[in-house]
Amino acid sequence: MSDKMSPNNPPKPPNSAQAREARLKAALKANMGRRKQQARARKSPDETGKNESKGQ
Repeated sequence: MSDKMSPNNPPKPPNSAQAREARLKAALKANMGRRKQQARARKSPDETGKNESKGQ
């Protein structure tokens, strides 16, 4: 099993252009994950928001 690559340790690209592309790809993936999470949070009904509007 030592010859298999671990998912936490991806192989390093041989040149700087590929390294940059890999960094950008990882950043884009993380950003899209955050945006999807925010969108899901906005869609879900917010119980505290409903209670506050009734009290006014």
